[in-house]
Amino acid sequence: RPFTDITCARSWVAGFVDWYNNEHRHSGIRFVTPHERHERRDQAILAARADVYREAAMRHPSRWRGRATRNWTPVGAVWLNPDNDDRKAPD
Repeated sequence: RPFTDITCARSWVAGFVDWYNNEHRHSGIRFVTPHERHERRDQAILAARADVYREAAMRHPSRWRGRATRNWTPVGAVWLNPDNDDRKAPD
């Protein structure tokens, strides 16, 4: 359904951008929000999650049956267009 006017469109986009940056946990950055990553809080958040998973695996090993827990290692640089060679992070 189209927007009725530019004000409605701007309002919708503003709400979407707020949700995406502050609430949406993105799989490409290990399920932290873009805002958390931008504020450099992702490493602490991911370390805490890794601790929770480690503790759960120790307390209930039968639930894991030798499988690894989820990978909570922080990711390095991310790009919107990774196929573009001059935008890739140096090795």
